[in-house]
Amino acid sequence: MRFVTVSGPPSSGKTSVILKTVESLQQRGMKSGVVKFDCLYTDDDKLYEQKGIPVKKGLSGALCPDHYFVSNVSESFEWGKKQGVDILISESAGLCNRCSPHIKEILAVCVIDNLSGINTPKKIGPMLKSADIVIITKGDIVSQAEREVFAARVAAVNPTASIMHVNGITGQGAFELSTLFADDKTETETLNGKSLRFSMPSALCSYCLGEKRIGAEYQMGNVRKMDVDNG
Repeated sequence: MRFVTVSGPPSSGKTSVILKTVESLQQRGMKSGVVKFDCLYTDDDKLYEQKGIPVKKGLSGALCPDHYFVSNVSESFEWGKKQGVDILISESAGLCNRCSPHIKEILAVCVIDNLSGINTPKKIGPMLKSADIVIITKGDIVSQAEREVFAARVAAVNPTASIMHVNGITGQGAFELSTLFADDKTETETLNGKSLRFSMPSALCSYCLGEKRIGAEYQMGNVRKMDVDNG
């Protein structure tokens, strides 16, 4: 199964971009699933269900959503395999700009919007700096000059990423993004033993002490598991 991590600040348009991209993937005959991570509440899973997309939701509650993500992503990956999807997409909460939700050898996407402020790219850490693809949204409500300047600021922070503009409402640019997803032939058997691209923000678990390997055997301390039925 192919796996894609999608991150980004709150309300940057992650869900809308994923929905439009999955529609394009469906037109190619590819089945996609989504794992939605958030903190206290989300009904984005209902949007995916309405489109017939297999979805699993996990809420971190009082825990850091990034730590919750890495503690549950391996089990979520196995759930995706049980669903028989071609591509599984994880959508992170992205509430802290220090988030580090990307995994080595796994396609990494960061969604950021033009309205977030001209200096925002400098304020975002690993979820932008280590992404393979950066999606810029809400370009339809700013000028061409503002779009170009913002894209240049993104490129200055992450010069190796592919930068694309996608409209989450009309779907403009989503087909091109789906092409990158479809052309990525990297298939993964398991996430156990793989490493994050950057260490997590500090808290009170094994990942706070620098652990980057994924899997229950590497997890200690303040870990909350989501209810995933892999039976």
